[in-house]
Amino acid sequence: MDIIYERVAGLDVHKDVIVACVRLTQGGQVERECRSFSTTTAGLLDLLAWLLESRVSHVAMEATGVYWKPVWNILSDGRFELIVANAAHIKNVPGRKTDVNDAMWIADLLACGLIRASFVPDEAFQQLRSLLRARKQLLGEQTRHVQRIQKTLEEANIKLDSVISDVMGVSGRRMIEAMIAGERNPGRLAALADGRIKARPKALYDALHGRLTDHHRFMLRLHLDQYDSLDAAVGKIDQQVDDAIGEMDEEVEAGHAGFRFLIALLCGIPGIRADSAKMILAEIGLDMSRFPTAGHLLAWGGLCPGQNESAGKRKRSRLRKGDHWLKTTMVQCAMGAVKKKDSYYKAQFDRLRAKHGAKKARCAVAASMLTAIYHMIKNGVAHQDLGANHFDKRATDIKVKRLVDQISKLGYQVQLEKAEVAA
Repeated sequence: MDIIYERVAGLDVHKDVIVACVRLTQGGQVERECRSFSTTTAGLLDLLAWLLESRVSHVAMEATGVYWKPVWNILSDGRFELIVANAAHIKNVPGRKTDVNDAMWIADLLACGLIRASFVPDEAFQQLRSLLRARKQLLGEQTRHVQRIQKTLEEANIKLDSVISDVMGVSGRRMIEAMIAGERNPGRLAALADGRIKARPKALYDALHGRLTDHHRFMLRLHLDQYDSLDAAVGKIDQQVDDAIGEMDEEVEAGHAGFRFLIALLCGIPGIRADSAKMILAEIGLDMSRFPTAGHLLAWGGLCPGQNESAGKRKRSRLRKGDHWLKTTMVQCAMGAVKKKDSYYKAQFDRLRAKHGAKKARCAVAASMLTAIYHMIKNGVAHQDLGANHFDKRATDIKVKRLVDQISKLGYQVQLEKAEVAA
């Protein structure tokens, strides 16, 4: 196999140690040298000095959890190209796995140009990613505390979530605070409800008539305090995110779209709000040139089906693995987009749900939305809904063939005749 790079290094990264292999090709001869280094800052600086002394041009390592990030932070200052590779793409031959063999294998693949670099954003985007991912985790924990509150109310035979859509809304929160304070009379609790609640007073009274004990009040107070604490933490993150976005916009060059401009642009898509737009942009970045086509972005985000073909037959396959944070955010946005009437996304969802089910239909809508986002960011254009009748505008022959096939499956024969069109 042809050698592309003559002076390379492969790193096998672990929590406490790094095994490095420098591979040099001189006059058709290959020389390898392996050394181990600590993952402390001092050890990483020693590794950097050794790589610079060896005059390597390219260095590759696996993306192993978060252990690669300290290595990246130190080695990215070197005078060589640093590559982070997907561990699933550079697996060694089974039965020959050692740390030294793994480092040598990575170096050999790199020398032949067989390692594709993963997308690693700059430090500002990495920090923004960390903030928004932490925010999403805290919101998930908030939801779990709401579920624990509902469970405690159920144990007390109080059916509050059956008559109020949001138990942590104004009315629900007011009732729960009163319960914690010692109020047990269902009539007084029902009187705390906002007048706009659709539930009738009798239904509220029956739902609030339970058996609330001191234990239940203690558990409600505990979960409510945790919910409020998480809410305060989310507020701090939001402030930090806004400050980070403001700093990034100040550094944007003239003629380029800023972060806030793109957030407003993405909010024009049904189902996407400002928080979701921030998460999407933090994951994919503002520069779409790193993705040659929209399909490459879909594959990177894990929103396209994997390939499973053998002997000329295509088999069912699941969605590819990709950026978990981007994929889940896009699916959540798709769930909101399909609720908008007379929109392309709702028409697409209804069309695919009948054949493939709601889950796959939502993923397909998420892929369509991400495709639109790719072109919007790349070209700086606003979102244009294709309309609910988009699929009815397709080529007539395709529509006729599809309808004939459907009738044939029902056991009928169809004979088509061209109708004369009145002048």
